Amino acid sequence: MAQPVVKSLERMLDYCTQKQKVISRNIANIGTEGYQRQDLQFKEILSDAKSSNLRTSNEKHFDTINSSSAESEYQLTYDSDEEKLSGHNNVDIDKEMAEMAENTIRFKFAARKMSDYFKSIQNVIKGGGTS
Repeated sequence: MAQPVVKSLERMLDYCTQKQKVISRNIANIGTEGYQRQDLQFKEILSDAKSSNLRTSNEKHFDTINSSSAESEYQLTYDSDEEKLSGHNNVDIDKEMAEMAENTIRFKFAARKMSDYFKSIQNVIKGGGTS
């Protein structure tokens, strides 16, 4: 497994951790009047889209993405849907639980792949080769 793959898995784990916090916050606020559902997006996806459509004359017009900080790679977005799905706000418990299950599966996948990678390195160090 090449180093860029390990970096991608690391970023995926970071994203899943932040996504879990957002989903938990949505569920915790399901009964809060006026709360707006939140979601987490990769900034670089949004950045690519906006840079392809907009031109700037000054580098300070947009925040730069700091690749050393995991949280700076993501952007918190608010769901502007006005329908009060929970009776108090736009949080749908079924949707949040489905997203939580999907996020858990992604996290477990990335964690298992990272674990397998480091086990193979450990075997090589011990002289056992790779499996």
